[in-house]
Amino acid sequence: MSTTSATSTRTADREAYLKHLLGQAIAVAEKSELDLESLRSRAHALVSEQSFPSGRDEEWRFTDLSEMLAVPFPAAAEETLAADALESGLPWLNSDDCRLTSVNGHYAPALSLASRDNQVSTNLPEGAVVAPLSALMAHPDFSRQIGSSISARLAQIQGGGEVFTALNTAGFADVMVVWLRADQVLDQPVHIVRASQAGAIAHLRTLVIAERHASFTLVESFWGDDEQTRCNNSVTEIWLEAGAQVNHIRLQNEGAQTFHIAKTAVSQAADSRYQCTAIDLGAKLSRHHLEVYQTGPQTDTHLYGLSALSDRQLADTHSLIALTHPHSEATQIQKNIVDDRAHSVFNGRVLVSQAAQMTNASQLNRNLLLSSKARVDTKPELDIVADNVKCAHGATVSQLQADEVFYLQSRGISAEQAQRLLLYGFAMEIVEKITFAPLRQSLSDRLTRWTR
Repeated sequence: MSTTSATSTRTADREAYLKHLLGQAIAVAEKSELDLESLRSRAHALVSEQSFPSGRDEEWRFTDLSEMLAVPFPAAAEETLAADALESGLPWLNSDDCRLTSVNGHYAPALSLASRDNQVSTNLPEGAVVAPLSALMAHPDFSRQIGSSISARLAQIQGGGEVFTALNTAGFADVMVVWLRADQVLDQPVHIVRASQAGAIAHLRTLVIAERHASFTLVESFWGDDEQTRCNNSVTEIWLEAGAQVNHIRLQNEGAQTFHIAKTAVSQAADSRYQCTAIDLGAKLSRHHLEVYQTGPQTDTHLYGLSALSDRQLADTHSLIALTHPHSEATQIQKNIVDDRAHSVFNGRVLVSQAAQMTNASQLNRNLLLSSKARVDTKPELDIVADNVKCAHGATVSQLQADEVFYLQSRGISAEQAQRLLLYGFAMEIVEKITFAPLRQSLSDRLTRWTR
């Protein structure tokens, strides 16, 4: 077969595969209780205009999805999950947490403790919403009090036309909604738990709205067993109004046969503060695409990430921070620990527009290779149009330093313990950003047990 014929065949295979995934998404949408026909139709059209990503696409140059083509994922169906199985997978959860849980993308009320207008005792202030969209739409006051606000935000942040984001819009079964009213402050975190139990594809959707000067911590957890090959396509949209603060903690610890593709899109109004601490430990292939759009002055964005990989795992972190107003700040630190034949990808872009004068932006990607066969591809980018700014970026790729190990050995520490200590110190700079103490301690314990 000629090169041209082989290329044509692969292209046809990818087009057929994307059409298959879209068909599965439409089937889920048809069974959903959500009345979102016009939104779904637009997403359907966007997917139909595109192709399944390949290495020819610049954004996917280092992340090969060809293994997915061999798996004709069915649509994920509703399944039950025992509470003890969830607690075993996420041991830091508390039984009285304010929590929304889905299994295979379908809301699981038995594993949740959600609230709307204080109807459930989770210590939420009156008017706060932590509930699935299906439950909100069934409420008699939905169209008058809630419907218009959700319609104005769901799938409305820039970047919604990307193929997996549009596929998610076409096929999510439900939306987990977290909505705090003006000036509301939560001392307890809100948990969104995504559990997977089927060998299928699930489209997971979360919508977060923080009104003026609202403040809270959001913890997203993705977990599944190692037994079945599956795909989770997640989209989280976060809207911060003026002066709002959201501390977003994201833990991806899915099964070893999982394809995890995720998008986090954030819109920040003036004087708002957004912090994301993302930890990637699981999945066969994971990709987190984080986009933050600053839409007002004096806006703060802080992104921290850690990927710890082994075997043949691949973790891809793509990010965009768009600074479009003056007197704003952006900080990004991404760290990767890469062992065996694992592969880490980082592509971070900071865009400073002409209007973003007097801004301060920094970006750093640090990679630690534990194996000669491990691979790192890193591409930090600064795109600056403004002329009165302070910006810096950089990337490092290194191994454990023999002199550092030797120094610790000279103090009576074994070589294995010395390596553990160095790894622990490298990773804890990110883990310590997690403000939720039970999760921070759980990750600290796991890092302590890390061995080469």
